[in-house]
Amino acid sequence: MIPTRDSTLDFACELLSRPSVTPADEGCQSLIAGRLAAAGFSVEHLQFGEVSNLWARHGQGSPVLCFAGHTDVVPAGPAQDWQTDPFVPEIRDGILYARGAADMKASLAAMVDAATGFTAAHPGHKGSIAFLVTSDEEGRAQDGTKRVMQWLAERGERIDWCVIGEPSGKDLLGDTVRVGRRGSLSGILTVHGIAGHVAYPHMISNPIQAFAPLLARLYAEPVDQGNEFFPPSSFQVVRLESIGDAVNTTPGTLTARFNFRYSTVWTHQRLSAHVEKLFAGSGMKYTLDWHLSGEPFLTPPGQLTDAVSAAVTSITGITPVLSTGGGTSDGRFIAPSGAHVIEFGAVNTTIHKPNEQIPVADIGTMREVYREISERLLGQP
Repeated sequence: MIPTRDSTLDFACELLSRPSVTPADEGCQSLIAGRLAAAGFSVEHLQFGEVSNLWARHGQGSPVLCFAGHTDVVPAGPAQDWQTDPFVPEIRDGILYARGAADMKASLAAMVDAATGFTAAHPGHKGSIAFLVTSDEEGRAQDGTKRVMQWLAERGERIDWCVIGEPSGKDLLGDTVRVGRRGSLSGILTVHGIAGHVAYPHMISNPIQAFAPLLARLYAEPVDQGNEFFPPSSFQVVRLESIGDAVNTTPGTLTARFNFRYSTVWTHQRLSAHVEKLFAGSGMKYTLDWHLSGEPFLTPPGQLTDAVSAAVTSITGITPVLSTGGGTSDGRFIAPSGAHVIEFGAVNTTIHKPNEQIPVADIGTMREVYREISERLLGQP
């Protein structure tokens, strides 16, 4: 790796060298905690099951600006697909390569150095600046941010503004800031039929035949038209299986798993009721269970969106698009508390892929954006 005198880059590489595949943290949070504690933050380590979490805070009053993120990464995949060891960060031609470079250890390093620099310059800043870091964002996401938010509520602590370092850029750092996310609701379906010989259709009930028209309808009819902030909700089948005992025997059951990515047009209760009404009218016999990953959330225009947009433009020269696209994030656990949540981080084109990367220059730029966000929100006592 090329030597560097940039401490934020060095810190990012230190985090990236630890193979913290979810839910492992591999000491990343201890490194973060040490840096924050040295800057006067109170630090608390929260272990829930296998998941490591960190809550740190500088100041006691409100409003509370929280930087949030995760130290866990997805598996690297086949080693032969990487040009270098995914857990030995390497810089080539101004690009830093490693698993987690974009999602999202470089963002974490930038946020920590931005916050410690800010508190050093403004020891009497108004409100509080905090960190919520988990090792369970890429996994089940049950013992991470979700549990920490419950813990904070029990203590009577709340977050007013939250900046999550998730990779948000589409083509260039700063071109997109996420101000919300769609909800994610999955259905686990079993259609019950009667198996039998294909030559005697009057004596069988083929679950494929029963489900096919409804499946076509779910794909053909829009769930909604979206709204001012969200695109139309979407429906996708992710698993479909129905196998007979022989080539001339129809199956007795069909199993399917499908997912809705839905906007604030719906709550999960209303959406599931809408789907169940369609199923009830189909005439098929079925069992349907639901799994909610998270409700949609939206941060309206206001102090946080203004501060983030202005900071991005000031540092990068780009006016960001305010977007609600993409998958889910831990913002789904923070927003229900009443916090306003935005996401700003690296370009997301290589996340979860072999040779994940980030331009070295973007790390320092992110640090300066996070620093200016802090200045705009908490800089005046």
